[in-house]
Amino acid sequence: MMADKIEHSEPKDPDTTLGADPSLLIVDDDGPFLRRLARAMESRGFAVDVAESVAEGIAKSRARPPKYAVVDLRLGDGNGLDVIEAIRKGREDTRVIVLTGYGNIATAVTAVKLGAVDYLSKPADADDIYAALTQRPGEKADVPENPMSADRVRWEHIQRVYEMCERNVSETARRLNMHRRTLQRILAKRAPK
Repeated sequence: MMADKIEHSEPKDPDTTLGADPSLLIVDDDGPFLRRLARAMESRGFAVDVAESVAEGIAKSRARPPKYAVVDLRLGDGNGLDVIEAIRKGREDTRVIVLTGYGNIATAVTAVKLGAVDYLSKPADADDIYAALTQRPGEKADVPENPMSADRVRWEHIQRVYEMCERNVSETARRLNMHRRTLQRILAKRAPK
């Protein structure tokens, strides 16, 4: 379980790589996960602030734009991409990590275009998140050991078309020659492995 991974991660000594401003905003609507991740990041030297909704994330990023941010994409009141946009308007040098259980390439590309530096799929532990936040320019991420399955490739294609259609379900269904309700069921599910 993801929450257990975070809780049992070995805390590290505060690191000087965080720089003079260790402010970190974590935006996630899973309360227990959010609190555990906040504690884990505090033990690694971050000054953590949390938000459980898009509205709260936008308000906090406007009031005090963080140097670091971890933003979940699917939140109860909207899309975490809106929080990333608000962070970028307030501060261009923020290192934003997108964290989601519904990972897909199209959304990752959109997040990167908005200024995210990395994209992690849940479950990710505190060490993975810390490594992504502190990764230096030019450092390369590890290559995945297993290629995507055929189901995952299909799901990625659907997500890419959905993003191209600006998240319009009817237009996406039309372009994919698929029934709208079938598409809605696919979009509501987690990505296949």
